[in-house]
Amino acid sequence: MSALPTWETFHESVQGVNKARNQDRCLVLGAGTAEDPLILTVADGHGSAAYPRSHFGAQYATDLFAHRAFEFATSVAQRDRAGWRGRLRDYARIGLPERLVRDWQGKVLGHWERHPTPDEDPASPGAILRLYGSTLIGAVLTPDLFVAWQLGDGELTVVDDDGRVRLPLAPARAELGDETASLCTRHAWQLVRVHWEPLPDPARAPRLLALSTDGLSKSFVSDDGFTEFAAGLHRRLAERGLSGVAEDIPRWLEEASRHSGDDTTLALARRPAAGEGGPACDAAASGAVAPETVASGAVVPEAVVEKAAEEPGNSPRDPRVHDDPRVQDDPHIHDAPRIHDEETGRP
Repeated sequence: MSALPTWETFHESVQGVNKARNQDRCLVLGAGTAEDPLILTVADGHGSAAYPRSHFGAQYATDLFAHRAFEFATSVAQRDRAGWRGRLRDYARIGLPERLVRDWQGKVLGHWERHPTPDEDPASPGAILRLYGSTLIGAVLTPDLFVAWQLGDGELTVVDDDGRVRLPLAPARAELGDETASLCTRHAWQLVRVHWEPLPDPARAPRLLALSTDGLSKSFVSDDGFTEFAAGLHRRLAERGLSGVAEDIPRWLEEASRHSGDDTTLALARRPAAGEGGPACDAAASGAVAPETVASGAVVPEAVVEKAAEEPGNSPRDPRVHDDPRVQDDPHIHDAPRIHDEETGRP
């Protein structure tokens, strides 16, 4: 039995300069225990004239991710069946992204049916989805597992116990301009990047986990500037604690928004080091394994499949979307999915 400090969490979103509406959404839930997993997610609605309903798309994205992530974490906690590790890895890589994207598409099409407008006349289901386009980043932490997903731009930033800053889901190649993958893209689940990181002991858990929309990273002139910001944030949190920095973070985000001109959103979780204060919670770091690449050939946990099948309106095979040739590829698209191997550093 190992004592894990309670995660301190914070989330804030700042509307972009001269923007009529904040298209970003964020959500933080849970404590990081087996029974109450820590879930963080941010979504960035595209916001331009071609995506007039993207604030709804971003809201659906964060809400649906929180639901599916909690299901996933519950499966982790109930892993007493043989072969649990491989099954969950495969579900994290293929099953969850596919189900999440189809959940989102179903919500979007349902919203359009309930709230059509005369000035928006999409010619196909794909055109409807485009109105709601959004990116998504989400993460789940339990006492012995850290998994994260990303579709589109933005950053998942991790600071380890030794202060090393890493971006495990950074794309294999830099995106060009406003080019990005999106939930409104045909077969979007195939573009989701996944990070799988078992935690053999509490010391292997990240010290700081931050999810941010690209309004933050675009405010820096280089990637090194963003990395230094993350390292500096970690140092300030270590020195002053979250309560000592919480009032400053919105000001930093506002400054970033002025530079980038975009909505800027940050959701973070901090694990205080020993002696830094904060209550401790007991949690077992059991079943620990070394980080490795997620394998292909998904076998979805039965409990997750059964629960999803029971949910009305959440069928993963909505005939208006699945394999519909009218749902065309969105031009804002980039590289194929990547599963990050934390141990070797190879995709």
